[in-house]
Amino acid sequence: MQSGKRTSFRARILVNAGQRYRAVKNRAAEAENCDSFPICRLLERRCCELAAAVRPMRRGPTESLILNPDAMLVYKSASMSPRRIVPLLLVMTFLTASGALAQDKGSVNPKPLPPLANPADPKVGAKELFARKLLPSTGPAHVIGSYVKGCIGGAEQMPLNGDTWQVMRLSRNRNYGHPDMIALIKRLAAKAHKDAGWPGILVGDIGQPRGGPALSGHASHQIGLDADIWLTPMPDHRLSREEREEMSAVMMVREDRLDIDPKVFTPSHVLVLRDAAQEPAVQRIFVNPAIKKALCREAKGDRSWLSKIRPWWGHDYHFHIRMRCPAGSGECQGQPSQSEDEGCKPSDFAYWFSEGVLHPKPPTEPPKPKPPMTLAQMPAACKTVLHAPNAKP
Repeated sequence: MQSGKRTSFRARILVNAGQRYRAVKNRAAEAENCDSFPICRLLERRCCELAAAVRPMRRGPTESLILNPDAMLVYKSASMSPRRIVPLLLVMTFLTASGALAQDKGSVNPKPLPPLANPADPKVGAKELFARKLLPSTGPAHVIGSYVKGCIGGAEQMPLNGDTWQVMRLSRNRNYGHPDMIALIKRLAAKAHKDAGWPGILVGDIGQPRGGPALSGHASHQIGLDADIWLTPMPDHRLSREEREEMSAVMMVREDRLDIDPKVFTPSHVLVLRDAAQEPAVQRIFVNPAIKKALCREAKGDRSWLSKIRPWWGHDYHFHIRMRCPAGSGECQGQPSQSEDEGCKPSDFAYWFSEGVLHPKPPTEPPKPKPPMTLAQMPAACKTVLHAPNAKP
């Protein structure tokens, strides 16, 4: 009898561990959009710690349990004591998430970056090299690597102004992307005007002229297939340079973080996000969980587009569009497709609105800074892109 109770307890512990492991693995996959959150540097490490502790075991002839599909683990009772698993489960509950980051202002008179003393030094961070490339490379557009470790050759510049769009934070020089992304943003701007009645959209960061890691703000946006669109509609006048650098977007989420602020998030926002998600080339759109919750509540008619709307930390001032790898881009490393489920069940929001996520406790030890990615750690073809001649302005 005692042995049966012990087996049942261990089974429950491991089912819990398996569920948490899968949840973190799923979020680690989404974490190819890292956007300045320290959590992204912890997710994969947490997965590895748990996987090592609760690794699949050979199925024993007597006391073995095949756990439920969420756990995906085979357990042999002699393999591990729950005493070693419980601390890891407690660690896994502490996946810290900050609120929306304060929006960085730009500069009306940005100073050029100083030359590197030794750019050929293999220890120099790739972000230092790519940030100093002010123009795209020559040649046709081609995507190399992944959203968080890659580059783009032959990128196209998003025009600073259009009838239904304006580009913000010009001093960052991050309005370059794959031609398919530039075309998509222009289409979305026209739809926002037609369907939602907005004067147009405000375009945030797309990527650097040759992609690659940036000095600040993002871990993704490296291959020209990510773009940030402000949730603040474009004003009905041409913004000055000062306004583009210093104007802040409007916070869309209530102070308690549990829902949107109805004074600023309106039905027109639902239409703009729907239009973006219904673009066939769009794979994911990252928004704050409170915004996803509002979309689930307000969406009418065909709701299939909701599967592309993914809750993620921050994203309460803007939404983040991520495109699939373009056809014929053999060197592009995309992400697996997400579930086609709407993602609107209470269980889909339970994690995001849990006390530990809404009000995380500070870590006892701050995470150690990660060494910058070097050029040698990037796809080899990115070296060619980095050193290619400049395209004509």
